[in-house]
Formats: sequence, C-alpha cells, structure tokens
Amino acid sequence: MQQALAEDLSHGDVTTSALFPTALQATATIVAHQPMTVAGVAVAREVFLTVDPSVRITTAIKDGRAVKPDTTVLTVQGDVRSLLMTERVAVNFLQQLSGIATLTAQFCAAVRGYPTRILDTRKTTPGLRALEKWAVALGGGKNHRFSLGDGVLIKDNHLAVLRSTGIDVAGACRLARAGAPHGLRIEVEAKTLQEVKEALAGKADIILLDNMSPALVRQAVALIKQRALVEVSGGMTLQTVAAMAQAGADFISVGALTHSAPAANLSMDLSTSRGHRARGR
Repeated sequence: MQQALAEDLSHGDVTTSALFPTALQATATIVAHQPMTVAGVAVAREVFLTVDPSVRITTAIKDGRAVKPDTTVLTVQGDVRSLLMTERVAVNFLQQLSGIATLTAQFCAAVRGYPTRILDTRKTTPGLRALEKWAVALGGGKNHRFSLGDGVLIKDNHLAVLRSTGIDVAGACRLARAGAPHGLRIEVEAKTLQEVKEALAGKADIILLDNMSPALVRQAVALIKQRALVEVSGGMTLQTVAAMAQAGADFISVGALTHSAPAANLSMDLSTSRGHRARGR
C-alpha cells in the first residue's frame, strides 16, 4: 500500500494543492456500477486513513458481499485534499480485487452441485499475491500454494530434467517423498494416462491432470479410483469448467482468476456541503 501511494504522491499532488490551498470538507462515495463480489474495502479504508487519519468512514460494505449496480461500497468524509489524493489508489485496489472476487464467484457458481473446489495459482501480480489470493477466497475459491515452500508440486519442467537422468514420474514422487519436509503432500503433474499410472506407482497424494479433455479426465479418474486426489488445470474457462467438474475432478485450478480477471467497474464521486457533486476519474 505504501508503494502504491508513493507512485502517486512521492512529489505531492500539484493539482489539488493549487486548487485547494485551504481545507474544505467533502464526502467521497465509491459506487459499484455492475453486479460484483466486493473485495478490497478493508484495503481502501487503510489507504484513506494512511493519507489522513482524521477522515471518517461512514459506510463500508463488508468484503465478500455480492452487490447490485449502484450500490454504495464505501463513504468517506474529510478534507477534500486528502480525498482527492487518495482516490486513484483506493479505487484501483477495489477494482482489481473485486474483479478477482467476482470472477472467482462466477467459476464457483459454474461448478455448483459438484464436489469440486476452484483453486487459484501463483500467477499473481508481483507483490500483490496475498491480496489477490484473499480476493479469491472472498469469491468462494480455495487458495493453492502461496509460495514454493508451501507444498511439493512436481511440474513438467521438473519431470523433463529428471527424465534426462533416467527418472520417471514414479521416481520423482519417491525422491520428493524422501527429500521434502515431513507431512507435505506430494502433487505431481500428468499429461497422459501412462503418467497417471506412474504417479500412482509413486504414491502421489494429488495428481494434476494438465490440459486433458473432459473425456480423458474421466478415464484418468476411473484409473485413479480415489487412490489420490485429482486436480485439473489448463486453460479453464467459464464455458468448460463444469465439464471438468462432471468428469470427476476434486479441484480445478484456474490461473485466470488472478492473471486475467477484468477490473470491476467502480468509481468515486465527491460532494461538498454546498451540494456540488463530481464524478471521479
């Protein structure tokens, strides 16, 4: 948050300082302009209070709540100079995080009725992973690893190097089991049914079926027979995710939740006690 504020305010706000040399009380109202799952209100509050601890938060929608268009998400009262300086950073956080939460909620709705959980990935904006994964959770999704130290996930590049030394998927699982910290689950990627068989031979806890068709996923699930959990990944969309859930996936990981979620449509309006009102940019 400090870094985000520094981007805008490291050299001050020359426009606001020139136009408002003295204090003027105003009200900032942040409004949602589309149906959305709200995320980032707590962050926006801190942004306003960091710039000016004297501002008053008079309305604040709870993070994770689904709202309709024209819903007031946050209302802040205080010196107009503080509100103007803070506007862009506060709204940016709300737009980005609400976009992620809204898309996550849509994916979760698409698999409703199946015992399948929607997962995020590490495909996050550098420096914003904790906030973006928080937004995923607010939208109903489940967080995968926060960092490389949170779990063993043997991916295609690991396997490519190991194969050059004569080690197959089963051997990779055994190496990970022997060398990883005690208690961590072993997850391994499989692109073919043969690799699924090797993962089972290596006693993987989770088998990640990557870029398989729903029909092939169904075959893999039948082969696994609940001896491991099944995660599916690879270009998931709102149009295809239900078919993967129907095929028997326990988890579906969706990189798009954080790397391609469209920003939610919110804006900040300012008004003064004199009745003037302006739409923010």
